[in-house]
Amino acid sequence: MSIWSFPTKIIFGAGEIQKLGAEAAALGVSRVLVVADAGVEKNGLLQAPLSALAAAGLVTHVFTRVDGNPTEQNIEDGAKEYASHRAEAVVAVGGGSPMDAAKLIALRAVCSLPFEELDDAIDGGVHVPATVPPIITVPTTAGTGSEVGRSGVLTLRSTGRKTVIFSPRLLAKVAILDPELTVSMPKGVTAATGFDALTHCVEAYLSLGDHPLADAIALGGIELVAHYLERAVAEPTDLEARGGMMKAAMMGAIAFQKGLGACHSLAHPLSSEHGLHHGLANALCLPPVVAFNQPAVPDRVRRVGALLGNPADAPAAIAALRSRVGIQAGLASAGIREEHLAPLAQKAALDACHRSNPRPCSEEDLLGLYRASL
Repeated sequence: MSIWSFPTKIIFGAGEIQKLGAEAAALGVSRVLVVADAGVEKNGLLQAPLSALAAAGLVTHVFTRVDGNPTEQNIEDGAKEYASHRAEAVVAVGGGSPMDAAKLIALRAVCSLPFEELDDAIDGGVHVPATVPPIITVPTTAGTGSEVGRSGVLTLRSTGRKTVIFSPRLLAKVAILDPELTVSMPKGVTAATGFDALTHCVEAYLSLGDHPLADAIALGGIELVAHYLERAVAEPTDLEARGGMMKAAMMGAIAFQKGLGACHSLAHPLSSEHGLHHGLANALCLPPVVAFNQPAVPDRVRRVGALLGNPADAPAAIAALRSRVGIQAGLASAGIREEHLAPLAQKAALDACHRSNPRPCSEEDLLGLYRASL
């Protein structure tokens, strides 16, 4: 038996952020906690969402104490702000970090269980209550697709490990994708977040399981990345390219309800232990992982390569695109050294994402993939 769904209402288009207030009011709420981070606030990206909420008569409170890789402390602080503001809903504005934090703040408002007990690795999502406050997501990047994802990621203080909390009850009620909100992204961030979208699509398509809807959406997302990522990096105000990448990111997050793979298990400790941007970590590890998986799913890897312009060598096609968008190859370029790899592999082996990798991964395999990514 399989269960397939992607129910979030998605509003797409330049200028559509003006609909935020009406959408929030339609949920029957009057007080909203807006979750962002310092960068979103500094770049003026809260102005349009807050104006739209105010125009609809909603009372708002802004919380921006969200790290680049959200921590348990961030979530606890946000939940306190939610309670003190007497909020009834959460609006997330920003990239994957504010959106992950917003979902988990909404969860913490109604669930006091330790996050260790909610870990997806032990099927902790069964403990997520049905009463999670409504969430609206407004992405300002095009990478994680968290706006339509059903998970939140945080670093636990007890383990220092990035941990996934996964439940359909964490899905946003509404996602508003306005390409105008992404034009201020620097080229490096555009490239890294774009590779996050690509990695989601590639890993979802290659992952174990039977999900024809996710497979088709993943292939469509890869095609969009191939067509638009270089344009979005080269021409930041190209709204067609920006919109194409927002679609790709959203499609990647829908697709990976099927599963992810070893690349994400490698990327998560790189972020939690060494502070690498998640999209950059994925970009640096993806070609070796696809090469590792090729014997298990050769036809699928060939199809990925074809969409990226080289059906005979998908890892090379991915590496070539990475180079064209200005991402320097190799973990060493990000400060990772050989002595870091064994501890990273230990944490990667504990990460649940590689369980759906098409080729089984031992800790030794993961260590080898880190070495191949150096």
